[in-house]
Parts: sequence; C-alpha cells; structure tokens
Amino acid sequence: MPAINDLRDKVVVITGASSGFGKGTSLAVAPAGARLVLAARRQEVLDTVARECESVGTQAISVCTDVAERSQVEKLAEAAIDQFGRIDIWVNDAGVGALGRFNDVPLEDHVKVIETDLLGVLFGSYYALAHFRNRGTGTLINVASVLGKIPAPYYASYTAAKYGVVGLSAALRQELRQEGIDQVHVCTVLPMSTDTPFFDHASNYTGHEATPIPPLYDPQPAIDAIVSLMTHPQPEVVIGGVGKMMVAAHTLAPQTVESALAKKTHREQFEKAAAAMPCTGAVRGPVEKGTVVTAGRLVGGGRPILSD
Repeated sequence: MPAINDLRDKVVVITGASSGFGKGTSLAVAPAGARLVLAARRQEVLDTVARECESVGTQAISVCTDVAERSQVEKLAEAAIDQFGRIDIWVNDAGVGALGRFNDVPLEDHVKVIETDLLGVLFGSYYALAHFRNRGTGTLINVASVLGKIPAPYYASYTAAKYGVVGLSAALRQELRQEGIDQVHVCTVLPMSTDTPFFDHASNYTGHEATPIPPLYDPQPAIDAIVSLMTHPQPEVVIGGVGKMMVAAHTLAPQTVESALAKKTHREQFEKAAAAMPCTGAVRGPVEKGTVVTAGRLVGGGRPILSD
C-alpha cells in the first residue's frame, strides 16, 4: 500500500465510486483523512460508500452523477467546491463496456460507451483542469486501459474510448508543459483485465458469458497505483507485468502483438466461454448488481484465470 499521509484534508473527487476501482480508491484514501466527493449513478449505493468512508473519521459527500451528461459533471465540480472550497485531485474512473461483434452490438450501446468512457473523462478533465489552472495546482487521474494502447476485437467502442482517453491525457500534458505549468499534473492509469464488476455491468451480445481476457488481475494493484499518483504523479502507469510487456512489445511489433491478442480474445470469449443470452448490462442505465470492489472471479467456481 502506497504512503498516503500527504492526503490529509485533500479534496478528492472520484467518479465511478459505487464499485470497482472507484469504490476501492475511496475506501483506501478515507483513513488518511482525504475529504471525498463521490460520484456514480446509483445514489443509494453511493450513500453507503460515503458512510463507510465517514466511519473512519473523514468527510464524504455523494453526488448522483451520470458522467455522460455534461451538466451533471459540471454540477459535480460545483458541489465539491461548494462543500469544501476547492478540488485538489480528480479521478475519472467511471466506465462501461459493450462486448460482441461490432454489428451485433446495438449502436445505442456503442454510443453510450463512448459517451461514458470518453466524453465523461473529457467533461471531468475540462472542469477539473479549469479549476486547477485557476489555483495553480492539482492532479487529474484518468483511468484508461491497456486496450487504450493495444486494440482487442469484440471491444470496439470500449477500445475506441480508451484510445481517446490515452490521447486526451497526453495532449493535456503537452499543453501544460508548453505553458510551463508544472504543479498541475495529468496521469493515466492503464490496467489489464481486472476482477472488478466490469464484466457484470458490461452489455454482452457475444452469445457467451462475458469472459475477461487473461490474465485477470486483483483490483488492489490498480487501486494502489491510483492512490500513489495522488501524491507522486506520473504521466502513465501500466498495471501488471503482462501489460507492461505487451505495451513494450507492441511498440516494436504491433501486428504480431495485435494478432496474438485477437486470437486469445476470440478463444476465451467464443470458444471457451459458456453459452449465455444477450444482456444490456449497466450500459444504458444502472443495475442493482455489482456493488463490490472485487467481483470474485479469481476465486470460487469456474475456470481459474490468474494474474502473472
């Protein structure tokens, strides 16, 4: 666990805070005394997370937010400033996915993935950076994916969105460097497949159970990376040894790596996964299931998918 002593009284906005990385990060920084502004679409679940954070002695507010809606993200920023007077750190974590052959996935789902995973990050980045520029300090952390560096079939809109997040973050860093602003930081986190409720929330039109591309990682390393970036910013952090190797190899032999990943993805999702009916998941609207940090795929029933 990274050192978090420097987070006392820091005001931290976290989107996607009702489960997965967002919830895990919220619970990780609460004991350090960070003051939290938690955002997600599920108000009751969000309220529960806020109470868990407050139980260790910090302050936390919950703001029901669909990051795909610009006005709601603007209100999220306003709520943080109204409550705490400023924002020190903004984490763009909210995300959804749509699995299936491109034309088998309804266009509505593709659009919603782009709106949530890319426009949601753009909106959050816009309001956070405007505030940081005015203050002369702040840290923006955008959660992307290794699929933002290396494409995978059957994740078309998700891959497009994550490529956009990686590019957006890099462009923002360039702007800040050109302007000589060295106390405002933009960080990008690139996890591999992780044992969060992502696959419980994804819409799925493959005809098979939603199956992560192995290896599957425990969420804690990604949570630790997000927390570490709050006090020790870096431009990009790839999570997992396999992810680091794949990104490095892709720069040298992109076609080889992409071909191997395509074959692995097809094998796991279409040849090995059990049959299942199509589902819309949480793409078009929130669902009740999937309120945990760790979804339990690394342990328990089914074929084990292990981290490296």
